[in-house]
Parts: sequence; C-alpha cells; structure tokens
Amino acid sequence: MTTFEKEYFRSFEFTSGQIRKYFQSALHDFEIARKDPFPEVRFSFGYQSLIKAGITLLAKKGGVRVRSVPGHHVKILQKMSEVLRDKDILTIGDAMRTRRNDDFYNAGEFITEKEADDYLEFVERVIQKVKGIV
Repeated sequence: MTTFEKEYFRSFEFTSGQIRKYFQSALHDFEIARKDPFPEVRFSFGYQSLIKAGITLLAKKGGVRVRSVPGHHVKILQKMSEVLRDKDILTIGDAMRTRRNDDFYNAGEFITEKEADDYLEFVERVIQKVKGIV
C-alpha cells in the first residue's frame, strides 16, 4: 500500500473530468516532444509529460493532489514507481529530473538526439501504463 506524506500530498476528491484534463495535458506535452526537431525541447516536454502523467496517476489511484514544494518531483516519481510497480520510473525519471535541473541551474550539457529519443521512448512506455489505468 502506498502512503502519501502530508508535506507533499493532500487528499482531494477529483472528478473524472479533472483527471481526464490532467491526462490530456500530459498527452499534449508528449505530442510537442515527439514532433519538435530540437532534442532539448523534446527532452523538456517529455519530462513535463512524465510528471503530468504522474500527477494524473496519483489523482486517480491515490486521491491526492500534489503540493508544489521543494522535492515534489522526486516524490511524484517515487509514488508512480510504487503504484505502477516499475522501479525504472524512479531510476530513469530521476535521471531525467537531475539532467533537467543541471541544465536549468548549472548550464549543463546539451541533450543529444539519441538521449532525447531514448528518454521519449521511456516516457511513452510510462504514459501507456498510466493510460491503462485512467
């Protein structure tokens, strides 16, 4: 059973329409990621899509709203990994988060075409799992 820490989550009763809108937003970002020619844009929107899919999943399966506090992306990835029973979500998702933060705050290295493609393949797999639930 997944527990949701009060520092990161709060109980909330979502309507099916709200959950559907969350998931549509995740799919919209994923489509941008798939179609854009720049690997950095594909990576960034792919990561956003992953997090939004996690928010959708936690709304549906946990009945929780994510609080926007430091560390909440890590918690989203941890809970997604638990709910979907897929350790790769935490491992690869956290690598994406770290890479995004490095680029964001430390002027990190550029994302290559291959990296963008690999990350998007991973995100697509996770989105398909979430789609089967929502």
